[in-house]
Amino acid sequence: MRAAPGERFQFAIDRGGTFTDVFARCPGGRVRVLKLLSEDPAAYRDAPTEGIRRILQQVGRSGAPCPLPPPPSPTAAAGVGGGRAPFPSGDQRIRGAPEGGGGLPAHPLRTAFAKRSRPGEGRGGEAGALSLTCVSPPPPDLPSSPSQAVSMPEVLYEEVVEVDERVVLYQEGCQLFADSQPVTGVTGDSLVVQRPVDLEALRGPLKKLLAKGIRSIAVVLLHSYAWPDHEQQVGALARELGFQQVSLSSEVMPMVRAVPRGYTACADAYLTPCIGRYLEGFRAGFASRLQGVPVLFMRSDGGLTPMEAFSGSRAILSGPAGGVVGYAVTTYRQEAGQPVIGFDMGGTSTDVSRYAGEYEHVFEATTAGISIQAPQLDINTVAAGGGSQLFFRSGLFVVGPESAGAHPGPTCYRKGGPLTVTDANLCLGRLLPEYFPCIFGPDEDQPLSRDSALQAFRELTASINAYLGPRSALGVEEVAMGFIRVADEAMCRPIRALTQARGHDTSRHILACFGGAGGQHACAIARTLGMSKVFIHKYSGILSAYGLALADVVHEAQEPCALAYAPEAYARLDERVAALEEECVWALEAQGFPRAQISTEAFLHLRYERTDCALMCSAKGYPATPASCRTGDFGASFAARYLQEFGFTIPSRAVLVDDIRVRGTATTGLGQEEPVAASKAAARVEKVTSCYFEGGYRETSVYLLEELSWGHCIPGPSILIDPNSTILVEPGCTAAVTRLGDICITVGSGAVRPIGPQRDPIQLSIFSHRFMSIAEQMGRILQRTAISTNIKERLDFSCALFGPDGGLVSNAPHIPVHLGAMQETVQFQIQALGSGLREGDVILSNHPCAGGSHLPDLTVITPVFWLGEPRPVFFVASRGHHADIGGITPGSMPPHSHSLQEEGAVFISFKLVKNGVFQEEEVTKALMAPGQIPGSSGTRSLHDNLSDLRAQVAANQKGIQLVNELIGHYGLEVVQAYMAHIQANAEVAVQEMLRDFAKRRGEPGRPLLVEAEDFMDDGSPLRLKVAVDPQEGKAVFDFSGSGHEVHGNCNAPRAITLSALIYCLRCMVGQDIPLNQGCLAPVRAVIPKGSILDPSLDAAVVGGNVLTSQRVVDVIFRAFGACAASQALLLFPPWTGGESGSPGLNLLIRRDGRTLNLGGKTSVAVFPGDTFCLQTPGGGGFGPPTEPAPAEMGQGVPPRGRPFAERGSVCDYRLAQETA
Repeated sequence: MRAAPGERFQFAIDRGGTFTDVFARCPGGRVRVLKLLSEDPAAYRDAPTEGIRRILQQVGRSGAPCPLPPPPSPTAAAGVGGGRAPFPSGDQRIRGAPEGGGGLPAHPLRTAFAKRSRPGEGRGGEAGALSLTCVSPPPPDLPSSPSQAVSMPEVLYEEVVEVDERVVLYQEGCQLFADSQPVTGVTGDSLVVQRPVDLEALRGPLKKLLAKGIRSIAVVLLHSYAWPDHEQQVGALARELGFQQVSLSSEVMPMVRAVPRGYTACADAYLTPCIGRYLEGFRAGFASRLQGVPVLFMRSDGGLTPMEAFSGSRAILSGPAGGVVGYAVTTYRQEAGQPVIGFDMGGTSTDVSRYAGEYEHVFEATTAGISIQAPQLDINTVAAGGGSQLFFRSGLFVVGPESAGAHPGPTCYRKGGPLTVTDANLCLGRLLPEYFPCIFGPDEDQPLSRDSALQAFRELTASINAYLGPRSALGVEEVAMGFIRVADEAMCRPIRALTQARGHDTSRHILACFGGAGGQHACAIARTLGMSKVFIHKYSGILSAYGLALADVVHEAQEPCALAYAPEAYARLDERVAALEEECVWALEAQGFPRAQISTEAFLHLRYERTDCALMCSAKGYPATPASCRTGDFGASFAARYLQEFGFTIPSRAVLVDDIRVRGTATTGLGQEEPVAASKAAARVEKVTSCYFEGGYRETSVYLLEELSWGHCIPGPSILIDPNSTILVEPGCTAAVTRLGDICITVGSGAVRPIGPQRDPIQLSIFSHRFMSIAEQMGRILQRTAISTNIKERLDFSCALFGPDGGLVSNAPHIPVHLGAMQETVQFQIQALGSGLREGDVILSNHPCAGGSHLPDLTVITPVFWLGEPRPVFFVASRGHHADIGGITPGSMPPHSHSLQEEGAVFISFKLVKNGVFQEEEVTKALMAPGQIPGSSGTRSLHDNLSDLRAQVAANQKGIQLVNELIGHYGLEVVQAYMAHIQANAEVAVQEMLRDFAKRRGEPGRPLLVEAEDFMDDGSPLRLKVAVDPQEGKAVFDFSGSGHEVHGNCNAPRAITLSALIYCLRCMVGQDIPLNQGCLAPVRAVIPKGSILDPSLDAAVVGGNVLTSQRVVDVIFRAFGACAASQALLLFPPWTGGESGSPGLNLLIRRDGRTLNLGGKTSVAVFPGDTFCLQTPGGGGFGPPTEPAPAEMGQGVPPRGRPFAERGSVCDYRLAQETA
């Protein structure tokens, strides 16, 4: 049995990038809290060890304090991994131990410890190797907006060794397996071991790795999730030879998908040795080396695990996970189960998460460019923190994503840093320097400098007013307040994505605020989102550490499965669940927990057949029935969860089980909080200061949190201060101290700021975020409600908002080739239908003459009407790639089509919905019409077509709802005015780019002419001349001389060329501006009719959308000298030297050994035993590699600063769309 909690010390420590937070519960129940720098080599080697020592010194045992040791000498500090380690090391011992100098006894210390590492802090891990049967590099690290500077993440391994082995799924009757004896894998699948592992052949390459100093290896074999024997054999050999860390993918995360499984195993092999070395140093800091002391680490999934079982792949989000546990246990419990949004605002970024009674996990996430396949709490990080830099660009207030970091820090840190959100709060009187320690300046002995921040804001305000003119001049406080409002709106967007876009009402949530900077913004963010309550825990400044003290100890067991969820499989599923439950219980009992404190929960990873969208489902709340497993009704759970997530179910399809998982939990009983004393008098006002809010300065009372008691109510405006955080209670809000000493703020409506149609640069930035949020939420609704793989899983769709003239206003970061073309489609319908567009109508179109890209891309357009307005005030539209709409080949992408009719069903101005009624019969006839053409077929996926079209209508309806809400709040005149202002802002940004380009490449005051030429594979030329007017900032893009329409399908409709043009302009601006119609305003495009870039009405175009469009992009970038063409995929940096890349090659190797060159495009029959070999093209670059690059080369894009690496499910969703 474990010792009673009150008999011993209990420490919970969160080691962050800047500060280490310590929460300690001492014998007798007294609590101590401590915050110290994570790195201070002049004072101590290891912050967690030092934190424990200081607490013991303060409290002592039997009244005997622990004396301070001398600081370590610089040469004594141990480094890890050549200075690249993500964890510090140390061997500081606690001297003067109370038990006769023998060190701490085994029972007084319980430590929970988390190492927090935020994206972008750099990597440091063990040099390692990867042993595998297949390898794929990480996907490109795409920027959050169109850009040429696309980087590839560094791989975690240094060497690769291929393993000659082969295991395949057995298929009865297949000729390949005629002489094979099938075996049964752990999933129940029948397998064939075609080639066993040749261990002797592997021995030599592994010895070479050891000779290079590599001691860590990840083993990733293709089907090891089902047949782990080969990985186990390789692992045993590696250990025999002397590898110190061997990570087998089948043990680290035994799931089906080989690529993320491989990344996860690499991350485990990369990080685990560093963790092991840190643990050794941590143990060395104690006289007893922590023998017999339970030391627990927080995992990314929110559970604690013993130090010996802690591994790198489960440590990625350990620190932020503590904060989620902290607010989940405290806020959710105290607020009677009301859903909670966690808001953790730090110096560099803000973490946003949601809790509604259960932790929301993701099972595959990307961190620093590496895909990790392991349970993680769904924590979304956005680039908005106290250190986010402030910019004024082309008339727009911009916050982040660049951050000042800890060094030099904000301007007020006195180290020459840039203006940041912290400086804005300081200038407005929301931060009070006298309550901060004097640790700033070059010698770290000065207070925060409000004067430095004010002077920097005066300079920025002068430049802003010079741009705006005297009529629109702003004051210093108005500018600072404007940046605060823009930062608040930026942080609201991920919260809307976690709630509204997933079907939850944001206003029904509580905002749980923690982190050093969150208290200054909590009231404003809650008010913007319609929330009525903010909860701030008394330990909000160290909530991640406190969450560690509240967390449960967890052991998980998981195994892959390949069964259908059907009655004949229930017995097997129950058997495996029981076995995994037994494993979890045994592991927790071995840690000293009695069975009464242990509970288990079973999960099945379920998906519909022929889909890739699996959900991890628990049977909690779904008791067993005669038609379910004994463990519970997982089928009902899956159906309900799928309906909630996606808005429909597919009852006609079988449900498949990918994995079986059991989570065992041992409750620690450490979460009890003592109530605080009731107030006996009115709260004492520490001082009264002047603080700026909307409308001007207000007298603001300042209170010390430590002096407040249960029952105190503090009206706003007021500031509550404790050593770790500052809480701003805004006017109209009231803060109350709860029975447990926490702060609960009731959020009032606040003063309504009048907003007119005149351009306000602050409001312009806010409207930009709101318009973008509309398009983003439309996209999430479309993805949720669609049924096809193309839209639901490949995310091949786009959603956008358009003005009453059909001009693009905003779009989510979807498919670039869609976005410029969609406005052509909307404008065509306005001209074609005119007054025939009525409320309740929805238009379907895909014809190239109507702005279509290619026929599989179906565009659904809905007009937005407003009360009293006879014509549409906005339009919303969604374009999705349908897998099949008929034509001469399945998939509606025929390689040899010569006319549009061969490519599928055609819609020009088809009313998909009339007066609110979906026209199913008429659209079905149109989709089946290609079957009337000889050699062609109607759609082969009618059910998916109809379902996806309904999903597109639903996405548009969501857009209408959000537009109407915006108009209802601001008024139609204001919303339409800011639509025009945002388009004008994009126009100004493009004009500035063109002027800058002309200045660099041309002669002063004279027009500049540049040109470029490129060719399609068939020799068709693409020619471009660009005439730039440096005075007006305008340009003419003339494609005259481009090749004639081709007798194939590489013709690109005019809308495609405009899409490529708007995309390139947006890239070359180099700033995060809205991509809208304004980008094309200073540009005139000349595209000759009858050419490959504007073909006739009947021309085949299916290839032009995906191939010619990319070549047009190459030509534009070549004319501007901005980027090498390479493979036309925009995945390469602006190289400035090199020769032509090697061309691609498609080979067919027949079974008899003949090798055939198939060329770039063909259709050929293949037979058993034939092999297809695809050789991808090389990169190439501009000019001979021996010549220096021209001075102007690669200068088309201004430097953007170090990008911030966002993370979480919202970020992963956006990245998935950008790579669609």
